[in-house]
Amino acid sequence: MYVSSALIHMYVECADITSARSLLDSAINKTPSMYGIIMKDALMKCGDVAHAESLFSNAKEKDLPSYGAMMKGYVGNNLPKQAIELFNKIPDPNDVHMIMLLNACAQLKTKQALDIVKNISKRIPKSFFSNPHILTSLLDALMKCGDVAHAESLFSSAKEKVLSSYGAMMKGYLDNNLSQKAIDFFYKIENPDDIHMIILLNACAQLKTKEALDLVKKISNRIPKSFFLNPRLLTSLLDALMKCGDVAHAESLFSSSAGKVLPMYGAMMKDCHRFL
Repeated sequence: MYVSSALIHMYVECADITSARSLLDSAINKTPSMYGIIMKDALMKCGDVAHAESLFSNAKEKDLPSYGAMMKGYVGNNLPKQAIELFNKIPDPNDVHMIMLLNACAQLKTKQALDIVKNISKRIPKSFFSNPHILTSLLDALMKCGDVAHAESLFSSAKEKVLSSYGAMMKGYLDNNLSQKAIDFFYKIENPDDIHMIILLNACAQLKTKEALDLVKKISNRIPKSFFLNPRLLTSLLDALMKCGDVAHAESLFSSSAGKVLPMYGAMMKDCHRFL
């Protein structure tokens, strides 16, 4: 039978290896490469790194997607060093492998990782920057490794800036305890989305000042109603109000919220001790 790859990937995303393998085994249109990539992806998602490594090692032919699946799996299982080591074995890495390498370095957050990021950034072919995820991952890695100045320089010189790149910069400022810079950066975004709003609120929560509280109140009145479908945004708003000392406003917002999720309860409880 002919098998839809979308159906197989659905089983993989649900970590249902048995169903994915059964469907693959019954397929007449599968290739060894297709089988290997999907199974390695499924095993990695379930945390069975050793089994995935065994499949990869025993494969007679290793193509670029197989390397990508392994690197993604290593990063997903918090094994960034293995992802970096595997990258160095790829004959001709593409933009996807570069992104995985940068994500691994961002996970490590060490001087050695920063050195790799700087070295790679000089070697990335210009054609790869047509993929906006490259710039975003590069900015994220530089910020996570503590090189704010380099990230700022790279962002300024970038010709095309996408929303995710702005997000990487704002989150990077937060990671480096530069919350005011994150707030200032927010105003450079033409059409901020809910993710940028969340990072802005987190920056205000980090500041814990009257000025930050005034900004939180101002922003809360301007947030599009559609954004409140994201429970993380409401959680961040509650957290910012509580951290800036406006318990009454936070309580009122919490009470009027239709769909309450566990993190919202946590945001309300977390800072209560400060007001006892």
